[in-house]
Amino acid sequence: MLLRQVSSLLLAVYGVSSSAIERRSNVGFEDGQPIDSDGRGAPLSGGTNYELDLQNPDNLGRQSTDNGVVPNVKWSFSDSKTRILRGGWVREQVVTDLPTSKDIASAQQHLTKGSIRELHWHRVAEWGYVYAGSITISGVDENGQYQVAKLDEGDIWYFPKGLAHTVQGLDDENEFLLIFDDGDFDAVGTTFNVDDWITHTPKSILAKNFGLPESVFGSVPSPNPYIANGTVDNHAVTGGNGELTGNASFAYYAKDHPLEEVPGGGGTLRIVDSRTFPVATTIAATVVALQPGGLRELHWHPNAEEWLYFHKGQGRATVFLGNAAARTFDFRAGDTGVFPDNSGHYIENVSDTEDLVWIEIYKSDRVADISLTQWLALTPAGIVATTLKIPLDVAETLQKEKQILVKNR
Repeated sequence: MLLRQVSSLLLAVYGVSSSAIERRSNVGFEDGQPIDSDGRGAPLSGGTNYELDLQNPDNLGRQSTDNGVVPNVKWSFSDSKTRILRGGWVREQVVTDLPTSKDIASAQQHLTKGSIRELHWHRVAEWGYVYAGSITISGVDENGQYQVAKLDEGDIWYFPKGLAHTVQGLDDENEFLLIFDDGDFDAVGTTFNVDDWITHTPKSILAKNFGLPESVFGSVPSPNPYIANGTVDNHAVTGGNGELTGNASFAYYAKDHPLEEVPGGGGTLRIVDSRTFPVATTIAATVVALQPGGLRELHWHPNAEEWLYFHKGQGRATVFLGNAAARTFDFRAGDTGVFPDNSGHYIENVSDTEDLVWIEIYKSDRVADISLTQWLALTPAGIVATTLKIPLDVAETLQKEKQILVKNR
């Protein structure tokens, strides 16, 4: 009885009745057709991508609570142009792909063993997550301090804006997610590759700068290769002003950080922000695994838009923009998404057997969210009951602790 009452409460928050939900069952939608159980709608007769319709039944009008105009918040890496190179590949999602993602750009990148993402720097910060293989990262800061570190699956790195760095693959095949704290990452003046700079500098200047003959620079690649074949480098780095360690380290090792407590019992959570990874001052993240049928509870983020990368499984989310505007999206592995700044949302694992695994990214120094249930539970119960037209005893029994990931019930 209590569960039914709480369900009615949540529906009331969005201004809909339970009967409206019940009228639109999955009849027709799971077959890729915009037809509901009341007979509204009709079959698709014109050109359509049937496979996409099957993958996105909520685009066909399945959710009666969807309303108004909500811009697209979803992009699949499978729709991105893949740049194939000797030693690997890269494919991006930038603001021209997903205009709603203003704060964050992203890429998937693959390096074969020994291959190098050439020496470079950015005018924006770079954050990376290794999900296959292992890599070496190398970076040097403005004080002549450096770090060379080996990262394995689940490990993370962060290079601040302007930090000189490179990445090399160590296993036969290595792959990682890259995040940048500017959606317009492809703009000129964002990435600076060292060989590109050297080939566009007079050789007489290079000779004077390095104290070397001009002939030394005759074979520098042009145009720059971006990714280059190589062999694993085991040279030790010494000198300068010493190695970056402790809170100054660019590397976050997952094994050194326990998972967060999840009161709702619906999965696991790892928060990676400046509180657990001090150098990461502009990009905060959460790595989430949600059990089958579980729910990332209704919430919003007061400090940033939320960018997402779905790594495994299938999920569903509704984005609420205020003014009765809401839209539901279907997500699966390889999709990216963005929930606009302060928009209300949830994420549901729609699988009965497989975990839904995703990474949340925020252009902020910390992860912050406000739980809808906790907010209502910590507001005078009479006000909540009057506002939502629900029984007072229901308002009095709402969970006062964030549930975060709610197990299937």
